[in-house]
Amino acid sequence: MTCGAPTGRDPLDDPKPNEECGVFGVWAPGEEVAKLTYYGMYALQHRGQESSGMAVSNGERIMVFKDMGLVSQVFDEPTLNSLVGHLAIGHDRYSTTGASVWKNAQPTYRATVNGGLALGHNGNLTNTDALLAWLHEREPNAKVTIKDSMDSTNDTWLVTALLASFETSTWEAALQVLPRLQGAFCFTFMDSHALYAARDPQGVRPLVLGRLERGWVVASETAALDIVGATYIREVEPGELICVDSGGLRSARFAEARPKGCIFEYVYLARPDTLIADRRVHAVRVEIGRTLAMEAPVDADVVIPTPESGIPSAVGYAEASGIPYGVGLVKNAYVGRTFIQPSQTIRQLGIRLKLNPIRDVIEGRRLVVVDDSIVRGNTQRALVKMLREAGAAEVHVRISSPPVEWPCFYGIDFATRAELIAPGMSVDEICRSIGADSLAYISLEGLVASTGLSKKRLCRACFDGIYPIPVPTGVAEEMRLNLEVIDE
Repeated sequence: MTCGAPTGRDPLDDPKPNEECGVFGVWAPGEEVAKLTYYGMYALQHRGQESSGMAVSNGERIMVFKDMGLVSQVFDEPTLNSLVGHLAIGHDRYSTTGASVWKNAQPTYRATVNGGLALGHNGNLTNTDALLAWLHEREPNAKVTIKDSMDSTNDTWLVTALLASFETSTWEAALQVLPRLQGAFCFTFMDSHALYAARDPQGVRPLVLGRLERGWVVASETAALDIVGATYIREVEPGELICVDSGGLRSARFAEARPKGCIFEYVYLARPDTLIADRRVHAVRVEIGRTLAMEAPVDADVVIPTPESGIPSAVGYAEASGIPYGVGLVKNAYVGRTFIQPSQTIRQLGIRLKLNPIRDVIEGRRLVVVDDSIVRGNTQRALVKMLREAGAAEVHVRISSPPVEWPCFYGIDFATRAELIAPGMSVDEICRSIGADSLAYISLEGLVASTGLSKKRLCRACFDGIYPIPVPTGVAEEMRLNLEVIDE
């Protein structure tokens, strides 16, 4: 297809889709658990950059330290040396529920009959109204802060309060609370003596178990196990609760497993060196690129990726198409989330803050530009314009995911259809909007096949509008969503 000229919109208003959080937990007497947690959180920094926190127990009391910012900004050597104990949990936060303020940083903490409870959460619950009503049944005088303050909109606070409302062991409380939760959740939590982990029955978000020489580790991704020297054992199963204490490791089912892993983890969210469902994410992304090349071929001179997540798929596209692979864009590794608001002058520089073209690779060439997704279109629009200014003869955009047409209620931050470009435009119209010579997306069938998993084991709701878990009350009717109620 042939497309027209680009239009001007602000690329800094078009961030990549982000996941809510990364979680980490370690039980390892005799080890420096705070430093292990620090490095584990560092490995999971891509899953959340708004706040960082950890809780550490020495068997008598739980110490919690958290603040806004990256792991390296929040923690220093003296702080880590002061957090002494035998078990710890850590959390990197990106907010999809609750404001991005200090009081919403995790882990959350509540006093209990067991001496305290700290909890970190990755995901998003969809039945918070029902859970809040249950909390008020259990504790009629429970104080709930207003929505624009603290974490009243933060479902992590709600789960922590419910667990703390039981005058039983943490294990028994968890087996009461977890079956009542709906949505996507991976928890790492702790009392003063034990580490716990739990994953929702659909297993929407990844959670893995690893073994240290003198302990155990749980983490959102296997990359965090690697960085602390833990051996990967297995995934925490959907619907499983795990406890690690001085008696060893024990496990229980709180719900029947109905696997629906998030397909977007393979596209963008997870690190490429992470293992999900026994397959390396990098290998899946390369296969996605090969499939994309077969589905959407084009005559061109060089294939270039949009760093970083577009790189494996660009490699696969080049391999399958026979078009040489090239590095045409350089990413500024030091541009991340910042607390400094850009001025209008800086905003006009747009995508150049993060990416800069290598003219020697681009000038006079017909380019295939491989990116992972188009959410609003602003980034691609600015990118195509920049490549043309660098002398590209043609710019053909290839996307390694299908059009994002539906909101996510399970922990990714596109919450309304109005935010998305695909529902209101055809592929040809999007192509003209971003100013490319051609545009093509991988098919949903091709993406699923590339993962090596069956379609029924994956949540594809952002692509096909089929939601495997009930969405918040009233939303289904308002948006006319197609709710999947049985396995396909």
